Amino acid sequence: MHVLSVYTSRFQRYSLFKREQDLSKFIIFTLLMNYLLIIPRTLWKLLFLLNFVVGLLVLYPLFYLFLSRKKWFPLAFKLKKFWARWILLIPGLFVRIQRKTPTDNLPQPCIYCSNHVSYLDIVVSYILLPNYFVFMGKQELNKAPLFKIFFRDMNILVDRKSTMSSHRAFLRAADEIKKGHGVFLYPEGTISSAGNLRGFKNGAFKLAIELQVPIVPITFLNNWKLLQNGGFFKAHGRPGISRVIIHEPIPTSGMTEDDLVSLRSKVHQLISDDLAKNP
Repeated sequence: MHVLSVYTSRFQRYSLFKREQDLSKFIIFTLLMNYLLIIPRTLWKLLFLLNFVVGLLVLYPLFYLFLSRKKWFPLAFKLKKFWARWILLIPGLFVRIQRKTPTDNLPQPCIYCSNHVSYLDIVVSYILLPNYFVFMGKQELNKAPLFKIFFRDMNILVDRKSTMSSHRAFLRAADEIKKGHGVFLYPEGTISSAGNLRGFKNGAFKLAIELQVPIVPITFLNNWKLLQNGGFFKAHGRPGISRVIIHEPIPTSGMTEDDLVSLRSKVHQLISDDLAKNP
């Protein structure tokens, strides 16, 4: 009996030793693969960045012209749609859209609300939507060389830390809607680099209710896996298919400020359910 227990003990120690060895090998293999993947994703990101800059420089004279007068903004919008296709095509990015409402049934004006997981969301938005719209973006974009031209007059900048700036942006967005234009907002207020959905701020829903215009929820399912926000070497970057869901418009006719929380929760739940079903 004693001999059996000795052999059993030795076998258990041996098995534990083997498991520890296997685990060590697995960890080393995983770390090695992660380091090896840095090379192709860095090269791909360099291609993406170079393609973006070259496209901007080539088209900049036309953008400068079209953005010099408000009556030419629709031409600038069409040029953006062309540039968006350019940006995506060269590095091997494609878009697959699941439309829960036909394109012709998208209301105008309206407020587009989506999750925000990557700078790629902005580019893909110009592929998704045929009707003219403006973006509401963070104040920091005004510091970007060349790129800030798009937010000088056409799109809307907001400093979320400033009550005055937020109020001005709200009034400007209301003015765009009254002109019959769509407004695209990211109600999370920031990029979620891991694809996790954060809480929504009230601005988009307050605006929709106040002006009695519909909200169109949009879900970006995997853009963070294609072009992740974060360290240039550590974050994801690769070619692939951007998958997007465009939901049916949610009418706000007859809603009051008392409906704001329920409207916000409904849009948040729609997008949250999409992400849960498509991990």
